[in-house]
Amino acid sequence: MSTYNENIRKVTTLHLREMKQTGEKISMLTAYDYSMAKIIDEAGMDVILVGDSAANVMAGYTTTLPMTIEQMIYHAQSVVRATKRAMVLADMPFGTCSGNPEKSLEYAICIMKETGVDGLKIEGGEEIIADIRKIVDAGIPVMGHLGLMPQSINKYGSYGIRAKGNEEAAKLLKDAQLLEEAGCIGVVLEKIPAQLAKEVTEKISVPTIGIGAGAHTDGQVLVMQDMLGINKDFAPKFLRRYADLHTVITEAVGNYIKDVKENTFPNEKESY
Repeated sequence: MSTYNENIRKVTTLHLREMKQTGEKISMLTAYDYSMAKIIDEAGMDVILVGDSAANVMAGYTTTLPMTIEQMIYHAQSVVRATKRAMVLADMPFGTCSGNPEKSLEYAICIMKETGVDGLKIEGGEEIIADIRKIVDAGIPVMGHLGLMPQSINKYGSYGIRAKGNEEAAKLLKDAQLLEEAGCIGVVLEKIPAQLAKEVTEKISVPTIGIGAGAHTDGQVLVMQDMLGINKDFAPKFLRRYADLHTVITEAVGNYIKDVKENTFPNEKESY
C-alpha cells in the first residue's frame, strides 16, 4: 500500500518535467539545517538542495572536497525533517561517484536510505555516465551538474567561467544529452555563457537549473547564505542579494551585548 501523501511532499520529478513543458520557472535554494529549511519550504520553494557547499558556508573550508558522506547525511537528515512541500536533493560528495558504478550505487543507496531525500545531485558527464546509469536504474532520481564543477576545482585551477571555447562547449552539450539519455531528472549548469545554457536548455527535454548561466535555463539555484547576505566575502557577478542579514545579525548581536553589559537585559517582565 502506498504511503505517498500529496499534501506532504508536493513537488516531484513529474512536476519538474511539467514545469519545463509549461514554461514555469523552477526555484531552488540550498539549505543545510532544520530551521532554515523549514523557512524556505514554507515560503514555497520548489527544490531544496543540500549542497556539499556546506563545506564552505557551514564548516569554513575553502573547497567542497573535504565534505564526507557522513556529514552530507547529517545535513540532509536535518533538512528532510523540516521539509513538507519542496523536493529535497542531496549532493553526492567528492569521491563517492568516480568511475566505479557498483561502489557509486552503494554510496547512493546509503544516502537515500539514511536521509529520506528525494534524489541526488552528481557532478560530471561522460566520464561517470556508467555510474549515473547504474544509480538511475536502481530507481534513484539524479540531477546532473555540468559547467563549473566545484569538486574538480583542483583540475581547473580557478572558479572562472567554463565552456567559453568551442571544444569545451561542444563537450558540455554532449554531456548534457548523455545525462538526459541516462535518465537524469535535470541538469544544473554552473557558470557558463548564457547562450550556451540557452542552447542546452532547448536541446534536452529535462529541466536545466542555472547558477551563473543566464536567464534562459528552466530554473535558478543560489546558495542561501549568499542570497541572504550572510556571507559578505563572496560576490560573483551572477549573485543577487535579497537581504543584508550580515548587517542585521551584527547589529542584533551588538545590541544584545550592550544590554547584557549595561544590565538592562533581562528586565522585570523578562524575569520569573
